[in-house]
Amino acid sequence: MAEEEKSAAKRNSTTKKSSVKKASAKKTTRKRTSAKSKATTAHIVGEAPAPVIERASSDQFGRINIMDITPTAENGLFPARVELGEPFPVTAQVFIEGRTKAGATVSVRNPRGHEVERVAMTCTNPGLDRWEAMVRIGEHSDLKPWDADYAKVKRQLGEWHIVIEGWEDTYASWLHDAAIKVKVNDDVENALESGSQLLARWAGAHDSKLSADDKKILRKAAKTMADKSLAPEDRLAAATADEIQHLHEEHPLRDGLSESNPQRFRVERPKSSFAAWYQFFPRSEGAHYDDKGKIVPGDLKTSLAGLERAAAEGFDIVYLPPIFPIGVTNRKGRNNSLVAGPDDPGSPFGIGSELGGHDTVDPLLGTMDDFKMFCERAHELGLEIALDFALQCSPDHPWVKQHPNWFRTKPDGTIAFAENPPKKYQDIYPIDFNADMEGIEKEVERIMDLWIKAGVTIFRVDNPHTKPVRFWQDVIAAVTRKHPETLFLAEAFTRPAMMRALSYAGFTQSHCYFPWRNTKEELEEYLPETNGEHGFYQHNTFWPTTPDILTAYLRDNGIAGHAVRAVLAAMGSPSWGIYNGYELIENRQRPGFEEQIDNEKYEIKVRDWGKAGKYGIAELLTSLNRIRAEHPACRSYHNLHILESDDENIVAFLRQTPAELTGTGKADTVIVAVNLDGHDAHQSIVHIDLKEFGFDPDKPLKVHDELTGHDFEWGADNFVSLAPWADVAHVLTVVED
Repeated sequence: MAEEEKSAAKRNSTTKKSSVKKASAKKTTRKRTSAKSKATTAHIVGEAPAPVIERASSDQFGRINIMDITPTAENGLFPARVELGEPFPVTAQVFIEGRTKAGATVSVRNPRGHEVERVAMTCTNPGLDRWEAMVRIGEHSDLKPWDADYAKVKRQLGEWHIVIEGWEDTYASWLHDAAIKVKVNDDVENALESGSQLLARWAGAHDSKLSADDKKILRKAAKTMADKSLAPEDRLAAATADEIQHLHEEHPLRDGLSESNPQRFRVERPKSSFAAWYQFFPRSEGAHYDDKGKIVPGDLKTSLAGLERAAAEGFDIVYLPPIFPIGVTNRKGRNNSLVAGPDDPGSPFGIGSELGGHDTVDPLLGTMDDFKMFCERAHELGLEIALDFALQCSPDHPWVKQHPNWFRTKPDGTIAFAENPPKKYQDIYPIDFNADMEGIEKEVERIMDLWIKAGVTIFRVDNPHTKPVRFWQDVIAAVTRKHPETLFLAEAFTRPAMMRALSYAGFTQSHCYFPWRNTKEELEEYLPETNGEHGFYQHNTFWPTTPDILTAYLRDNGIAGHAVRAVLAAMGSPSWGIYNGYELIENRQRPGFEEQIDNEKYEIKVRDWGKAGKYGIAELLTSLNRIRAEHPACRSYHNLHILESDDENIVAFLRQTPAELTGTGKADTVIVAVNLDGHDAHQSIVHIDLKEFGFDPDKPLKVHDELTGHDFEWGADNFVSLAPWADVAHVLTVVED
């Protein structure tokens, strides 16, 4: 160590933060604060405070021991991902030797390395030294990338760090022993004198970030404690006053301060995880029958009505299937038939014709100028546009001639169409990435740049799990480097490892298996799973249906079933979505398949939106989106708790965000109870451990049903009766007295 560094070390106070320095290539050494410091050599009355022990490498302990931090990046490579302002839990084991008491703090540090907030941790399991805190990085915002003030949001995005700070809680350790000594009259004077000195030293601690008034409080208490003319009980009382306890909670004296290794967090923009999606096919929006009974398709201009409907129902994102030209060769007919009729429009996933490929608007829908106008209107309504990006081609796609090495050729010289035996997709050529992945990457980056400039802010990627993960990692990195506001949704119904890998690669949201989790047992397992540790990496979006997913539950449970699944999706995940037609109870299955009959992927739908009102689902969707927007508890993947209920058809859960993280100064609690049976009424007792969630067990818990407007008083055990012909669910918010 250079002489000037040694000199600086001598001047460091005991509240200096520890640091992790680069280890020597030859050996690792442990360094302490200078041996000449007052804390270690000067004669003082009372015990010397714990010194800071510098860490020369990341695997060394500090003076305080910190282990088992959650969340933690896998192998230190992939940071946990949170939306700006999203509350999330941080836990760690923090402990010190012997009877000495420890304290712990979460230090939140921005991409420039500056601490912006300290959050006190609470010891929730003393036997295991487990400390916890709810943390948020930045402030929640609903600003969109095109808003004038979006720069304020953009400045907060990027890689942040949290550092767990462990410290000797000298005050708590002293108070524990001093209170006993005063009570039994044992060595009282030494105990009180030590406390007086401790308070005086606390008042001078720079690390505690005390105001001038705070310092006066501590020094006054120290003076009172040193006054031998007072009774010991009165002297001790000066150190236990409410104002001192408050300072201990908010601005503690932190001796022996020790830092963990920094934990990485990728902070993403609004709607990266808290979002409500609405899907429609432009060719069906505004479609109608002419006077001869022939369907006149909709287009991007008539689709403006779909934007209006999505906005009126409170959705944030409008998602369009591919809007590119559709191939003619092997075009699919109705219900995926191999023979297309003369008026069959084909599947929009059979991309590409002589009119163009992925960089072209289908002329039947309009022009690129029409699409830009469509996006502009969406933005005026506060809606983002998500575009489906299916990386596959019709046999007529320009790439087939321009880049034949991008496709796999059979021994007979023909290009292999897509298949998943026994399923065959004769209208699609899959891409082969083995010959020229770099060239494909550059082309995809070019195309995405084109659509982003036209107004797209999100890509819903079809079947990304059938392409190399590294491909997506490269593409997403390149696109977001140029357009950091761009988000990606993975349509990946596949193995957990692949879904996790895609999230590591940069996909901000993901489809998931929610449509097939319908029983109480399944939901009580699935909801905590998707709203727990997994939520730091894979942000699952709950969709009750899609154009090609229609489960038996929705087929068999009618309007009530649609209401149930909407409540579970909207309240069970921060991100959810519906496919239009949901409001009209389109629930007829194609025989032998879990998909709609007369599937919109293969034909144009003519819908009578005037009938939506009689089902009440549109009204319900609007209410659910309003509740989500008004209640911060709905915005996190990390605050869901299953509540015990007695009936096998009643599932109940609670979401809660503490007061310090809501932005309102009040805790926000949402309680959901749902009857899963679409045919019969069910009753149950729903149990809540009131104390666990910060409620007074001796007072009635006032709750308001956001769906019906009714008010109730709840307690530890609550009778619930829900019927499919009345209320299928309660969505209750706790009302402050």
